[in-house]
Amino acid sequence: MSELPLVEFAFPGPLRDALVSAVLSGEKTTTASLLAQYADEDLPRVGERGAVVDSAEAVVGVIETIAVDIVALKNVSLHHALDEGEGYIDVAQWRAGHEKFWQSAAVREELGDPHFTVNDDTQVVLERFELVAAPGTACDPGADAKKYSPN
Repeated sequence: MSELPLVEFAFPGPLRDALVSAVLSGEKTTTASLLAQYADEDLPRVGERGAVVDSAEAVVGVIETIAVDIVALKNVSLHHALDEGEGYIDVAQWRAGHEKFWQSAAVREELGDPHFTVNDDTQVVLERFELVAAPGTACDPGADAKKYSPN
């Protein structure tokens, strides 16, 4: 298999483990990142595949991007929020959870802005993907990989 970029959901720990589990079960088919998080890396592209890693940095699956949109935070749809597979029941709940994460010390450190905050107009990268390989499938997700990190 050709070299795939690594796909890291959130930071290593319980949140990543829960997100990866949701990806592998098929519950999570979308993700959202701040456009600001892509300052030094390429945006995801339709047709691009990535190797999903767990908190131990082990490759546990492969996803393929099937749609990418950049929208203002205020325009995230209920369809996207529900498809994140994190148990959100409405966009307000999705937004509250994401604001907490995006305004966390870890994300502020990643962005290099200790006072970073989001608002209605903050640009968000919405990615839709499908799981194309997982443990026990014919496709081996254990490819050589390089770092790529949606949240």
